[in-house]
Amino acid sequence: MSDQRRETAAARGCVVAIDGPAASGKSSTAQWVAQRLAYRHVDSGALYRAVTAVMLASGGDAEAWTEDEALRRAARIQLVPAGTSFAPVVEGRSLEEEIRGTEVTRHVSRVAQMPRVRAWVNDRVREAARANDIVVDGRDMGTAVFPDADLKVFLVADPWERARRRLVQRLQRVPTEAEVADETERLVRRDAADATQTVQAKDAILLDTTYLTQEEQVERIVALARAVNQRRSGTSPVDEG
Repeated sequence: MSDQRRETAAARGCVVAIDGPAASGKSSTAQWVAQRLAYRHVDSGALYRAVTAVMLASGGDAEAWTEDEALRRAARIQLVPAGTSFAPVVEGRSLEEEIRGTEVTRHVSRVAQMPRVRAWVNDRVREAARANDIVVDGRDMGTAVFPDADLKVFLVADPWERARRRLVQRLQRVPTEAEVADETERLVRRDAADATQTVQAKDAILLDTTYLTQEEQVERIVALARAVNQRRSGTSPVDEG
């Protein structure tokens, strides 16, 4: 790490950055990791979804959305502490429920591809790290947002398995193969749309979760984070023993 990046890192808390494609389990895994480490969780995707939600609430044709309008409406959104996480709110009203809706999911890629909206989201995430140890998830957290993150993890999984997991969470039942096939097709299209943003950092640890339970994913990342913290504090498992 360069001297400039060390100075930047010293000005904030510890950052664990978890990246990966859509439905790779980033957000739920990051939230669990944050709880285990007693950090705060920041879901960058929730901010893109929040901007999408306020755009949808304004009415009009999504095909005609402009970056200027998105930024103007984004200015109403705040990222505030909520338990062990941060949550997007508008004028004191939580958006947590509506940002997970089908319409938001359908249109969020449109907003996420707007460069100035991405810059706005990245600034909000960096602000959260100034006074907190955080676990942050997204698609470019370890590259564009926190290139000096203390730990970078890139989650991947087979598209079919990602689709199956998403449907189990959404439907609260075992999906049919036809349902999984349809969702897999949607995810592959989403991957293509997000390809320029979803890039693994060169110094990120690749974690294929296709055959891992979520608990196993969390345990591996927590172990990595604790090793990083030991290095930051100048100790090691051997030293402590």
